[in-house]
Amino acid sequence: MSDPLALRRALSFAQSIFASKALLMCMAILIFMPVTTASELASDTRETPERSITGFEGADEQQPLWEVGLGGGVGEVPNYPASSERNFIALAAPYVVYRGDVFRVGDGNGVRAVVAEDDKWEFDVSFGGAFAADSDDNTVREGMPELDVLFEVGPQLIYQIHKRKFESGGQGRLNFRLQARSVFSTDFSKIQHQGYVLEPELQWQQRGYWRKDTALSVRLSTTFASEKLHDYFYEVDETFVTEQRPFYDASAGYLGADLGVALSFRISKNARGFVGGSLRFHQGAANDDSPLFERKNTTQLAAGFVWRLYQSDSKAGY
Repeated sequence: MSDPLALRRALSFAQSIFASKALLMCMAILIFMPVTTASELASDTRETPERSITGFEGADEQQPLWEVGLGGGVGEVPNYPASSERNFIALAAPYVVYRGDVFRVGDGNGVRAVVAEDDKWEFDVSFGGAFAADSDDNTVREGMPELDVLFEVGPQLIYQIHKRKFESGGQGRLNFRLQARSVFSTDFSKIQHQGYVLEPELQWQQRGYWRKDTALSVRLSTTFASEKLHDYFYEVDETFVTEQRPFYDASAGYLGADLGVALSFRISKNARGFVGGSLRFHQGAANDDSPLFERKNTTQLAAGFVWRLYQSDSKAGY
């Protein structure tokens, strides 16, 4: 019979290689796949799987090419997946939305560069991130390095599975999203690579079913990560071993699942509010026996607003 530890390390290495090769394969497809580009489709107004239906304009209205304003909100999130420590965030800042044929910013969809799209699917390079976590004393990470700001970049495929127009007005749609991203951490003095994530997601969005200007979003996602990212969250090196925190060698694999719900609503002509939350499930995670793995279920909560101050007269091509 094989040595279980050796087998586990071999599996972790294989999964890490698979994650990196999957990312490279997606990037190769992005560069070489013969497709119709977004600029070739921009001659007329069109619908796309990622067109926002939660903003100021109605589901059938053209949106301005750009808009700027103010946004703010509060939220409470775990410090890292399966952590019992929580991070309270309060933020107010200017916001910018740009809806170009290729480069797009904001609108509830982050930052992305669209390579190809039609009315059923989109292929792009997208970006994401997470705030830094500050560990208090007398916690499982006491004496260990703080977790820095994380940011991610990589290819994303979005496919519209179903679309429905309601007799009472408004519409709904079900999208499938597949992201493969490279993850980096920074303390703003240096940047370090922290591995890869693969995240498939189903998202249902609807607007106008109950009230004309109320939008609902429900999503279910699962996350798989390379060993290096699991190391970042769950590994305990010999340097940081204590009586309560034994040595632990993390492995690659399943990180968890997330069920999220968000509701946005009109406050005035140029202001919208939102509330949302999610429940994260970590049962069966690859490193649920780590001393840094504390909770099988965690929650996230957020509320806020956006206030549009200016918008362009020119319209987006979708």
